[in-house]
Amino acid sequence: MSMADKVRSEMVAAMKNKEKDRKDALSMLLSALKNKAIDKREDLTEAEEFEVVKKEIKQTKETMELAPADREDIKEACEKRLAVYQEFAPEEMSKEAVLAEVKAVLAALAIDAPSMKDKGKVMKELMPRVKGRADGGMVNKIVGEVLNGEK
Repeated sequence: MSMADKVRSEMVAAMKNKEKDRKDALSMLLSALKNKAIDKREDLTEAEEFEVVKKEIKQTKETMELAPADREDIKEACEKRLAVYQEFAPEEMSKEAVLAEVKAVLAALAIDAPSMKDKGKVMKELMPRVKGRADGGMVNKIVGEVLNGEK
């Protein structure tokens, strides 16, 4: 079952339960998923679906931050939308899990004494493994620490 199908079924349930805010948020998410699929002209992969959800979360957070201070209604609507989007967001990798992936990549590349010179090779191999499941900034920081011999 694709994410669009899950969102659609949740939206129908929200309509039946007369949960207007939830239905609206799910409708926006479904629209974003459909638009991405139309742009791609084929079904989305799981990673692409998660990418769309993360993008919607990011845009909603930006809207909330940029809303005028006296517009509590906008901030409240964004908070409700975020709560719904979080249900469909991918599980974020912990620092320990990313560190384990970094060590696995170092072993796969046969790098015994890692240095900052190896960062490009490591990141090139690592990012596809953690894409959509870990924040790029956190991954970069952890790789830097490992290559500097801090971990």
